[in-house]
Amino acid sequence: MFFKFSLRSIFISLICFSAWAGPPFRTDDPQPVDFLHWEFYIASMQHYTRNESDATSPHIEINYGAFSDVQIHLVAPLGYVHSNEGTHYGYSDTEIGVKYRFIEESETVPQIGSFPLIEIPTGNADKLLGTGNFQAYLPLWIQKSWGKFTTYGGGGVWFNPGPDRKNWIFTGWEFQYDFSESITLGSELTYQTADTQNAESSTGFNLGGYLNLSERHHILFSFGRTLSGENVFSGYIGYQLTL
Repeated sequence: MFFKFSLRSIFISLICFSAWAGPPFRTDDPQPVDFLHWEFYIASMQHYTRNESDATSPHIEINYGAFSDVQIHLVAPLGYVHSNEGTHYGYSDTEIGVKYRFIEESETVPQIGSFPLIEIPTGNADKLLGTGNFQAYLPLWIQKSWGKFTTYGGGGVWFNPGPDRKNWIFTGWEFQYDFSESITLGSELTYQTADTQNAESSTGFNLGGYLNLSERHHILFSFGRTLSGENVFSGYIGYQLTL
């Protein structure tokens, strides 16, 4: 029972990565997609431990600027899980959300917003391709830029119902620098509390960035590991189309 919930705990974190939430990072920002514009992603997120691995293979993410300062969000993932219990592949839990920026950035004031998310249990929880329950995340995000340097972060509470599960907190902070119009590199530190009765809290880091092939076409990547808690290596690779 402990092993199964440990694996589910990691996979829940993987799905929450969909938000790597400001891809390719887990930490998100408050900046929505511009009004009437789109972002399309096709990407994969991976987690590896000594005994198990899991990934989205791939997932599709769509963001749309529905109103001024408001973005609607969808993630549709195919999930892959490999462990001593077997290997499973199939559709996992669907994510929807709305990002709302309520304070815009000025010379002295950061931009601030929220990005509530809901995980819809569309996957097969018996095969570890989902959680079997609705989940929700209620965060607050802050961002400030100075020239080519940008930093953002914040966090919130995941509501995680179900037997032996606990509500948990995820928080993170990211720093990035535009080395040119084509290359942005950054890093983040993250912390999350235990999401099941038998799990433990963990801290971690990721390094990554963006390669802007053109105004519309972008490659995103990151990799990292936990610094405390269970030893987990993670990665993200994706293509982004902006319209």
